[in-house]
Amino acid sequence: MIWHTTRFAIDLTEPKVMGIVNVTPDSFSDGGQHFDVHSALAHCEQLLSEGADMLDIGGESSRPGAQAVSVDEELRRVLPVLEGALKLGCPVSLDSAKPEVMRAALAIGVDIVNDISALRAPGALELVAAHPSCGVCLMHMQGEPRSMQSQPSYVDVVREVGEFLNQRATLLRQHGVAAERIVIDPGIGFGKTVANNVALLQGQAALLQWGYPLLVGWSRKSSLRALTGRPAGERVASSVAAALAAVQRGAHLLRVHDVAATVDALKVWRAAGLP
Repeated sequence: MIWHTTRFAIDLTEPKVMGIVNVTPDSFSDGGQHFDVHSALAHCEQLLSEGADMLDIGGESSRPGAQAVSVDEELRRVLPVLEGALKLGCPVSLDSAKPEVMRAALAIGVDIVNDISALRAPGALELVAAHPSCGVCLMHMQGEPRSMQSQPSYVDVVREVGEFLNQRATLLRQHGVAAERIVIDPGIGFGKTVANNVALLQGQAALLQWGYPLLVGWSRKSSLRALTGRPAGERVASSVAAALAAVQRGAHLLRVHDVAATVDALKVWRAAGLP
């Protein structure tokens, strides 16, 4: 299985690790740590040295209760980091839901658009469809970051998330985007209870029926706090455990903060010959 993006054809025969670079002051786990261009690019280089296969760079926090930032502010945060990261020889993903930010990022050669709202903002889907080759990740989120955790509600979370993602992917394909450019993400922690997130992990294999590669992001999520009692900075072990469980159930890409630990765990996983 190959994921076609602007500059790279990414082989997903074995799971790939996407390193998180938050250029924000308020992300739930590492807000403020990489807020200036120099420290953000140093973090990009560190993640690559630890074995990351690609980088995901975002300038607006999507934690529960997060406040929106303006287009101009998000562009100010991410564009210099994206420009620097594009020189590092790896696939570069933009984490944004704003069409204006997507347009600017694609104009400088970004490989992937990773949108927590699955291109639902006016003009976002058409913008991505007009690009000849960028990769795209469509994520499920019930509600919006400011209110998504107030009252999440599902009858069958695995079925509903899968059907939503398939609908969005189908619409994108109807606009001329090849299936090989599309990845889907169930959106762990985005408008979901702890029980919903666990159900998605347990039933994750059902999401593969739609035929798209699966990206999963359990890294340091609050559900792991509920399961372990650990604060965000002490969730490396639980994050890696969730990542391996996701790989066992068919995940092709892991979006993580702790790249070195995840890469090491995958090496042992492969050596053991596990599926």
